[in-house]
Amino acid sequence: MEVEDGYPNYLVEKGTFFTRPEGIPLLMDLHNTEIPKDIIPFEKIKTCKDKRQYVHFYMYDQKFAKFLKNVDKYIDMLQLYDGVITPDCTLLAGQLPCLQQSNTFINRAVGVYLQRHHIPVIPNIRWSDKDSFSYCFKGVPKNMIVSVSTLGCIRSKEEKEMFKKGLKQTIKRINPPKILVHGYMPDEVFGDFDQNLFKRYPSEIEKAHSKISQ
Repeated sequence: MEVEDGYPNYLVEKGTFFTRPEGIPLLMDLHNTEIPKDIIPFEKIKTCKDKRQYVHFYMYDQKFAKFLKNVDKYIDMLQLYDGVITPDCTLLAGQLPCLQQSNTFINRAVGVYLQRHHIPVIPNIRWSDKDSFSYCFKGVPKNMIVSVSTLGCIRSKEEKEMFKKGLKQTIKRINPPKILVHGYMPDEVFGDFDQNLFKRYPSEIEKAHSKISQ
């Protein structure tokens, strides 16, 4: 299936509910996810032997563009894993709001489609600035495990402050029992929160540096 007009329309063809007025697909509240034993990047799913992991998309958008163009091609492979974290489509401060909303739409649309194929789905939450708060949490049921990534998002003081604000909004609006964190958790961002709320997973960059230092 090809993406038409920039939107993967086939992902939301049958019985999908949408938020109003934004029109963002609403994930089903299935209560079938768990805290992952580990997570693995999408680009490694063909060669990984350990399937007791959740697949993630914390990488450059171009690396999973082929997945968005033909999700069906990967369904059988993804069903072998414990679950999937929805794609981390880029939202950037200064980016046109319509593009950010489109990427939020795609995030949720993929999640709904995978759920319909009986794959446990953990929504990835991505925001850019305060304006994005009006839509970036839409489509995610309350009290659901969610995931975030700090990779490339907390380089400056301003980015750290915005990430912290986004975390506060995530907790306020979704009330997740657990937030998965891909990447570093600096104290200036996470220190004021209850640490029991988070489960951290090192990024591939961290893992590579760890191997070099051994």
